[in-house]
Amino acid sequence: MFLCREFKFDAAHNLINYHGKCEKLHGHTYRLAVTLKGEPDEEGMIFDFVELKKIVNELVLSKLDHSYINDILPQPTAEYISRWVFKTLDKPLKRENCDLYEVKVWETDRSSVICRREDI
Repeated sequence: MFLCREFKFDAAHNLINYHGKCEKLHGHTYRLAVTLKGEPDEEGMIFDFVELKKIVNELVLSKLDHSYINDILPQPTAEYISRWVFKTLDKPLKRENCDLYEVKVWETDRSSVICRREDI
């Protein structure tokens, strides 16, 4: 089974190694989806949504929301943001019955990137 929780954050960035309008400072309202794969535990849950929200807020959103992402990642493309989020959450979300399956980051309503374990 798959369990997914979505989040939003606002941040600014510029793409240093890119030649086009995105090399200039600009911002986005990003969407983030964190998906776990596993089996329900003795309480009937793959993972507690409340605990998932707390972990993502503490480890990811507290750093990315209203930030200049270049301070965290030198080339903050959606690809590298999704990989950073996956690496940040992988161990904290690991349980006997489940683990992190994928992280999806939308930079716009129609443009997103998915990062899975094989992409790390």
